[in-house]
Amino acid sequence: MPRLLSILAPIAAVASAVLSTATMALAADVVAPKVLVVTMFGEEAKPWIEGRKLETKIKVPGLSKEYPDVACDTEGLCVMTTAMGFANAASSVSAVLYSGLFDFRQTYVLIAGIAGVDPNDATLGSALWARYAIDGGLRHDIDPRQIPSDWPNGMIALGAKHPGEKAKWGAGTEVYKLNEALLEKAFALTKTVELADSDKAKAYRATYPAGPGSSAPIVAICDTVSIDTYWHGSKIAEGMQQWASLVTDGKANYCTTQMEDNASLTALRRGADAGLLDFDRIALLRTASNFDREAPGQTAAESLSAESGGFLPSTANAYRVGSTFANAVITDWPAWSKGVPNN
Repeated sequence: MPRLLSILAPIAAVASAVLSTATMALAADVVAPKVLVVTMFGEEAKPWIEGRKLETKIKVPGLSKEYPDVACDTEGLCVMTTAMGFANAASSVSAVLYSGLFDFRQTYVLIAGIAGVDPNDATLGSALWARYAIDGGLRHDIDPRQIPSDWPNGMIALGAKHPGEKAKWGAGTEVYKLNEALLEKAFALTKTVELADSDKAKAYRATYPAGPGSSAPIVAICDTVSIDTYWHGSKIAEGMQQWASLVTDGKANYCTTQMEDNASLTALRRGADAGLLDFDRIALLRTASNFDREAPGQTAAESLSAESGGFLPSTANAYRVGSTFANAVITDWPAWSKGVPNN
């Protein structure tokens, strides 16, 4: 036995050295982005790809086959695309977080994509930073043809007996509040960004004569509702506003609606709980591609199928505003690496 141990000892030492070298090599290959941009489909990612030299492509197992890699530049910016909807968003973000290919402990995560917009809050092309992300689907729903006559809609909290009653149980992912300091800083950095517009969008928004819907696009702060179902129309919108208010105790005013954010944030929250990132370094930006309800004299179905002209301005503005924020972080990284700067 002593002779066997003497033979094995050098072998173990060599194996340990090889393993140590391999570990160091692996650590050297890990990418530590200053900013990770999360887009949801190709047209959202396109302005980033065209506007940046994202020459490093990192293939990540578990990403969508349509968007199989994370693209990075040499300055500290990386861009990923989840594919649309809750399932794709949560799966793709999780795949990247747990891949072992990145170190996100100091990274700022920017979710940047397009959305529907409430014309009472903003208009086509507007860039809207979110304070709250609210899941619009974790509830009961009764078909409008079967709801009691004295109910405003069929949206009921889980375990509740009527609209407006608080939930009796839940999933724990219904509401995310983003870091207020980062939100205010992102807004301050981007509120004067020149926004893209289009003649088609200008003409279409004129059919919404009252309120911000008819005005020029703006950068602002409001809240977002996430739900897999691409809903549309003023009646559902009224219900969603009541829902957003209910689940945040009256604190949220939703202005955008989209199909991924609570799913992405859930994956990020779990990653933060595992020590892989800082949840206070997440910013959420949605730009208005379409109105979420019909104009006066228009049906909801007509509005849903209308070509509003907002798509191209919205994808352009998600990049214009998002890149302004990302540039600020990357350029002044010594300050941002320690946390959100005070000035």
